[in-house]
Amino acid sequence: MEQKQHHYDIAVIGGGPGGYPAAIKAAQKGKAVALIEAGELGGTCLNRGCIPSKTLIASAEALNRVKQASEFGIHLENVSFDFTKMVDRKDKIVNKVRKSLEGLIAANKIKLFRGYGKFVTPKRIKITGEDNVEISADKTIVATGSEPKNMPAFPFDYKKIHDSTSMLEIRKLPKKLVIVGGGIIGCEFASLYLEFGVDVTILEVLPRILPMECTSVSTALTKALKKRGVNIETNVFVEVIETTDKGVSVRLAEGKTIEADMALVAVGRKLNTAGIGLENAGVLINPEGLIDVNERMETNVPGIYAVGDIASKWWLAHVASHQGLVAAGNACGESMRMHYNAVPSVIFTNPEIGTVGYTLEEAIEKGYHATIGTFPFQALGKSQATFQTEGFAQVVSDRDTGQILGAQVVGHEAATLVAEMGIVISNEMTLECVTNTIHAHPTIAEAWMEAAFLASEKPLHMPPQKAILN
Repeated sequence: MEQKQHHYDIAVIGGGPGGYPAAIKAAQKGKAVALIEAGELGGTCLNRGCIPSKTLIASAEALNRVKQASEFGIHLENVSFDFTKMVDRKDKIVNKVRKSLEGLIAANKIKLFRGYGKFVTPKRIKITGEDNVEISADKTIVATGSEPKNMPAFPFDYKKIHDSTSMLEIRKLPKKLVIVGGGIIGCEFASLYLEFGVDVTILEVLPRILPMECTSVSTALTKALKKRGVNIETNVFVEVIETTDKGVSVRLAEGKTIEADMALVAVGRKLNTAGIGLENAGVLINPEGLIDVNERMETNVPGIYAVGDIASKWWLAHVASHQGLVAAGNACGESMRMHYNAVPSVIFTNPEIGTVGYTLEEAIEKGYHATIGTFPFQALGKSQATFQTEGFAQVVSDRDTGQILGAQVVGHEAATLVAEMGIVISNEMTLECVTNTIHAHPTIAEAWMEAAFLASEKPLHMPPQKAILN
């Protein structure tokens, strides 16, 4: 059967959080856009990551609040939960959001091709799958993302040994779960399943969990998880995981063996750069395995852009989306640049964590005369009123100029609270800008104002000697 040929101004390979925003922006600029997706629109974030996991986490949070009902003078008896219904709700929400996204793509008159896209030449792409066609495009944005990496020592069977994708599909809770990897994914799953009564163990090869975060954040989460019953073992190397009649056997390098019903391997992801014809297009990959891009998100080949996990050390959906907008803007003739000085990162554990900008250690390493101000939620009236006193907010600033360089928050609504500091840091604002801004009372956001006062050595609602300065 002869293949039809089509020409587009811009082609986007990958319909995840990096690809579909790029396609929408280009279409809004009046360009003829082709969006190529081999799987489901929304990519890992919508279908196998952010949205399904946070839906289950929302159920866990609701359960947690119900368990605390007596603290509010509410009496409940025989509290129980139906995990299967929680999973059904998760699937329903993912399907609803995906359907909405499909409608959005159609409303922007973007041509959606269902299949794998592979470069034949720098301007020609062959699509195979549900749609089998070869198209040409003046410019192309590659947004193929990443997926869990299968490791020989931890052979996934998706029944007893899971990756983060298959773990979201289980419908029966294990009694005991071992999580290999104490990074963001491992800690989020630990916090989630702990709430459902699962006996959780985290195994981390490095000296602490969340090794990419500052020590104060890592320590705070470690204490919180241990207090709730999570067993955390650091500086341990997992040699192999084997399935048994009862579940799994996890063998550590020092000879210790841990038995459990299931194991979740939350280490390593594979970049989806193979099989898409980058060599045919002349696109270079750097020694780290990433596609080389400049601040415009353009590769070494003019007119070919790359965004998301395959082109950045920031493996975050919101970073991929912004990169997609930058790439599309440049592909449409605008002049846009990526800036990474104010990238917010959120960890949906209990307690939540939000970070943006430099840690104190990073700021000092960069040559700043840095200081820090930390304010505990326990000292906030709103936190006391809502029984959410765990955690703190802290700001990192330059002593000489007062410029805020970074911020970290641990506790209730940290994911939302960190947005304020993202704006502050991206606009190079100072401690005075925050202390002179009226923050509504009583709110948890007041913690930022209080932390800024502390960093300025002028604490408002704490005695002067309580100021945490370095």
